[in-house]
Amino acid sequence: MPEHPDVRIGNAERSEALDLLGEHFALGRLTLSEFDERSAMASAAGTRGDLDVLFTDLPAHLTDSSATTRDDLPVIIPKKDSERWREVVMGLTPLVALVLFFTFDTWLFFLLIPAVGIVLFAGRDRHGHSTDSGANARRDEK
Repeated sequence: MPEHPDVRIGNAERSEALDLLGEHFALGRLTLSEFDERSAMASAAGTRGDLDVLFTDLPAHLTDSSATTRDDLPVIIPKKDSERWREVVMGLTPLVALVLFFTFDTWLFFLLIPAVGIVLFAGRDRHGHSTDSGANARRDEK
């Protein structure tokens, strides 16, 4: 027996409707303006009928085989603090070069920026890992 459309709803039902609209938006079934409009209507809904009209032109099932799932997304593993020191030093190098420039009034200190980058990151891949085969073997053992 379908629920009566004049039944009052609470915050839980509104929140569920907003989540469902977000999923439809993520799957590309709603444009940004449609999503904004329907989200405002869902937030102001007072009855089940107010929510039902928001989904009349949308499919009941959200599964879309062509959509990207969370399992398809790359996993980003944050670096340990012990591995981050190179990035911190490299980030501070332009600031140090700028202070030295104003202190000693010579632009040559800006050459520190590429020099420090070469010293810190030479022989490393783009993730900061050593390209030395011995270092890779030691890292794999850990």
